[in-house]
Amino acid sequence: VGREELQMTQANTREGRGADAVIAENIYRIYRNDNSDTISIGKLFWAIRQTGIRLTDPRLSTFFKKVTSYQDKYGKKNEPIEKLVVDESTFYRLIEDDLPILSRIVKNDFIIPDFPGFTSQLEEIFHACKENRDGYVPPTYPGVTAGKQERDTWAMSICTIDGQRFSLGDVDKPFKLQSCSKPFTYAMCLNDLGEELVHKHIGQEPSGRNINEICLDDKNMPHNPMLNSGAMMSAALILDLIEPRNSGLAEKYDYIYGNMKRLAGGEKIGFNNSVFLSERAAADRRFAMAYYMKEYKCYPDENIDINECMDLYFQVTSMEVNAESLAVMGATLANGGICPTTADKIIESEAVRDVLSLMFSCGMYNYSGQFAFKVGLPAKSGASGCIMVVIPNLMCVALWSPPLDDGGNSARGIQFCEEMVKVFNFHRFDNLKHSREKKDPQRNPHEIRGAATLALLFGASAGDVSSLHRNFLQGVDMNLSDYDGRTALHLAAAEGHVQAVKFLLETCRVNPSPKDRWGQTPMDDAERFGHENVVKLLAKHS
Repeated sequence: VGREELQMTQANTREGRGADAVIAENIYRIYRNDNSDTISIGKLFWAIRQTGIRLTDPRLSTFFKKVTSYQDKYGKKNEPIEKLVVDESTFYRLIEDDLPILSRIVKNDFIIPDFPGFTSQLEEIFHACKENRDGYVPPTYPGVTAGKQERDTWAMSICTIDGQRFSLGDVDKPFKLQSCSKPFTYAMCLNDLGEELVHKHIGQEPSGRNINEICLDDKNMPHNPMLNSGAMMSAALILDLIEPRNSGLAEKYDYIYGNMKRLAGGEKIGFNNSVFLSERAAADRRFAMAYYMKEYKCYPDENIDINECMDLYFQVTSMEVNAESLAVMGATLANGGICPTTADKIIESEAVRDVLSLMFSCGMYNYSGQFAFKVGLPAKSGASGCIMVVIPNLMCVALWSPPLDDGGNSARGIQFCEEMVKVFNFHRFDNLKHSREKKDPQRNPHEIRGAATLALLFGASAGDVSSLHRNFLQGVDMNLSDYDGRTALHLAAAEGHVQAVKFLLETCRVNPSPKDRWGQTPMDDAERFGHENVVKLLAKHS
């Protein structure tokens, strides 16, 4: 379109055209090139990456396809797509389909606002844990040996409920889902069959027993779905009760696989047939448990085909993921059953609540109690060395390192979790009053500093000594200043609040002679406004 027509269109926007057009125009204004009616796509790409959103995010798929197509058709040959420059009208056409997510990106409207700062701290923890040489790599399957490669493998990936992503290490290497599949099959049962029916067959209590022990609770049910017996029962419920009930093993596997794929936002979900065959060939104890449950009439169908049920159970545990896909699956739980990257609702929030409750109490084998005490988060581990840690309403951390500790959990993974909650307020009970101060990644550090400065300066200006006491005891820097360099001492001195000045000088031991942007000190303010008692007090401490 011509320039005049474009200006007329923009004027109509401001007079009541669609909100999307206003957003598009604002994005253009922010990132347009200086002294030009063009915009560099690379600037917008940079802004997207800074928030933690990936260019491959499904919510940006149409935008990225359009940009790629335009680059192929009109861009310079062999030039990176980031160098692409387009005019205003072309830019509007490129972004029009994905404006909702682009609007959030330019506003930085995400659950973790300072994403680069947050991930830099996670990176420090990751590299510290990499030096951990504890643990052993068990020969989990016949013919599998534990080499140096397995010992050195270490991966970490996070996905927030807004789809912010960050990964380090061997995140592309696949590993067996194994016991990390148990929360998801349990969730499918709850979602499709309802809590009342499912809990007639699966309990909700920690067993206090080994994962493979042949035992039931006092109601002749598996203690919980995180045990092998409970996961077998989840497989039986899916096989016998989830519609269509008369379908075979292949259809039920496809049902589980399809749900797993949706939970992962379409990311990598595979299957390892060698592991499946090895698991099934070395499963005497689990078959014994399956027949034990049949003897006690635990199954919904007394005539259940045990071999078929166990095949489904082994097929699910033999699925393969990588750290990145597991992070999205866990973030779907953190987001109440809605996949962060696709906005697809897969599991009802009530079912997610039940899943996370049992992950919290039973998800880490015999270390579950210690993990709940030290880390205080729902989590599930697997014998492949994976750990999925869910921080409700925030994100998931997926960890993978094959060396296991004596409890059967990843040694590096456990260390990472414990170090993480020392830095961030992720423990479920860190929100208690008077708890030790930790970092909250949901708050922008500039906003935190601004709020602290505002509270401190208002208290000093009003002569509210009690407010100053609270700020001091909370560890606030009493020398904080505003944009003009005005400190609490400046304001208290200017207003003549002797007790406030005395507290700041004698208890807080603030700098007695700070200069604001005009070169004025608290003494200058006290003299200007004729507060002789304050002048004497300041002179005493100068």
